[in-house]
Amino acid sequence: MEEKVKRTKLDALFSQMPGLEASDLHLKVGNPPIFRLRTELHRAKTEPLTLKQISSLVEEWLGKEKMAELYEKGSLDIGHDFGRGRVRVNIFLQRGLISVAARLIKEQIPSLDDLHLPAALERIVDVQQGLVLVCGVTGSGKSTTLACIVEMINQKHRRHILTIEDPIEYLHRDGKCIVNQREIGIDCKDWSDALRAAVREDPDVILVGEMRDQETFQAGLTAAETGHLVFGTMHTSSASSTVSRILDLFPAEKHNLIRQGLGFNLKCIACQKLVPSIIDVPLVPVVELMFANASIRKAIEEGEDARIADLIGVGQEEGMQGWTQAFVYMVHGDLIEKKVARQYAPNRDALEMALKGIDIAHRAIG
Repeated sequence: MEEKVKRTKLDALFSQMPGLEASDLHLKVGNPPIFRLRTELHRAKTEPLTLKQISSLVEEWLGKEKMAELYEKGSLDIGHDFGRGRVRVNIFLQRGLISVAARLIKEQIPSLDDLHLPAALERIVDVQQGLVLVCGVTGSGKSTTLACIVEMINQKHRRHILTIEDPIEYLHRDGKCIVNQREIGIDCKDWSDALRAAVREDPDVILVGEMRDQETFQAGLTAAETGHLVFGTMHTSSASSTVSRILDLFPAEKHNLIRQGLGFNLKCIACQKLVPSIIDVPLVPVVELMFANASIRKAIEEGEDARIADLIGVGQEEGMQGWTQAFVYMVHGDLIEKKVARQYAPNRDALEMALKGIDIAHRAIG
């Protein structure tokens, strides 16, 4: 007989999100529940929540043991199924008070087309071994992009996929692959412990939620060197800054060794930003996409990281695109407005020149 799942008052709030088409829910003392609708926050037309009410909602949901952990650590990340869907929840303390931020996760794992991601990303699906990094600030859609790529592997190849996540967001069902998903704090103690165990669990593909320190990155790089396809995320804004950030994790005397490891094993860096769209979804990802060809590997090994952006720019035939190219493609594809591109593009002058090229081409055709 199937066990009946107890639902809490917080679940009732989560359950409002699909009907409202809300991407996020915020709970903060002194405010009613706040929902994010198409990038903007909207307060519910109810009474403000008190500290006692929010504490009660959270404690009913977490239980006393997790509640104690919240006050000890200051924040908790939790993936949660509330019956009508799934949310990734961060509960945190601010000025000693409890706040909640919940992101709605779609049950159906989106495709590249659904996400309006570059078609060239599909090339990663056939990679057998190496390191693939998806980068961007918090909330830039890294986890969704990785879930999309992992699901494409799941539907195409016969492999063992092992994910290490904090928390688990998208749930993968076994396709041609078998997929085992481990959550930090529930299925394993920490990242390094899970990664050490991973190579003994016969994986072909290993997904690491975040490469946040030297030990985690070294374990991921070692797994790539020993024949695994390793996916990870980092909080960086470009391919070149990703290489710099990786080196920052290690003492200077190890930099040459890490550069050699990246030269041999790095396959792809995709850096993305979510920007407002003019289509039926509020935000779309703009992606700088680098595939490690011979020229890029040589630049990394020889410490010429400043050349990476230029090498991406001349690698369009290999599926690469720099930031300026990416924003131009999104404008040209009628996905974002020019003013949005100007606001978010890292090099506004280069963008203006590229956009003028589009305008001239359109006038010539007309």
